[in-house]
Amino acid sequence: MKDIFVVTHTQSIHHEEDKVGGWYDTDLTTRGHEDAAATAEQLLDLIGGNEVEIHSSDLRRASQTAAAIAKRFQRPVTETADLREISYGVAGGKPQAWLDARYSPAPDDNRLDYHCGIDGAETRRDVAARVYPCVNAIVERPCETQIIVTHGFTLTLVLAAWMKIPIDASGFLSFPAKSGSITHLRQDDFFRNRAVISLADASHLNS
Repeated sequence: MKDIFVVTHTQSIHHEEDKVGGWYDTDLTTRGHEDAAATAEQLLDLIGGNEVEIHSSDLRRASQTAAAIAKRFQRPVTETADLREISYGVAGGKPQAWLDARYSPAPDDNRLDYHCGIDGAETRRDVAARVYPCVNAIVERPCETQIIVTHGFTLTLVLAAWMKIPIDASGFLSFPAKSGSITHLRQDDFFRNRAVISLADASHLNS
């Protein structure tokens, strides 16, 4: 049986400053560090003493969340740029209002390749093209319990890759998640079904 726990990073400085995240690289806030510790405790309750691997986006807000988990489990972290948030190009680090005034939302056709109008920004297909192979490589590893620390937008494509939903069918998918959420995925040994046991659970965090 394979169990994967997908964590969205906890509160980051760009949240407090109401700035665009994406590849803009900021640290966790004080609350973010506290929530990361609480997330680590919840994962320990869920996983117990099982052998575990930890994989994370290399952006600081994710890697610092992963570091708190790694400290609790006494395990190393494997970081990769493939699990990063979607890039907002030149909008990264600018006030959220700047992006809101310029962002062009996707239409109901060709959502995967639609460009939002921001120089240097990734399309949904761009993100899927790096996330899908990364998730597949993690899943193929023999460790039966794995933790993946990523970002809010990227979470949807991590789940899509896990469910083996083709990239071309992922244009309308969205799984909203709060910071510090835990999604539990499981593949059973008999039917080989890939199930979502719990989705974006943040009940372990203070409101």
